[in-house]
Amino acid sequence: MKVKSKVWIEKDGKPIFGEGKARLFQAIEKTGSINEAAQLMGISFRRAWGYITAMEKRARFVFVNKNRGGKGGGGSRLTEEAKRFLRRYERLNKSIRAFSDKKFKEIWK
Repeated sequence: MKVKSKVWIEKDGKPIFGEGKARLFQAIEKTGSINEAAQLMGISFRRAWGYITAMEKRARFVFVNKNRGGKGGGGSRLTEEAKRFLRRYERLNKSIRAFSDKKFKEIWK
């Protein structure tokens, strides 16, 4: 048996960030494109765009610098604040999982 947990961040009772959005951020950083990131994740561009705009509205800061596509090409990159946010979330998630694993082993000996 194993213990599982999910960590997400809320503001005013509404979710801002969790594992799925962390994966979206990682994919945007990897591809430089919201559209390509969405394809990697198996979601529509519209859904990815919706996640980003909802996060930005709730957090009240810009997560993704967006450049429209077209003939000259577009692209998207995480803001420095978003990169810090992602790193903090990853550290928090890792710490909580380590704590949960340790407590599970102690309690379920």
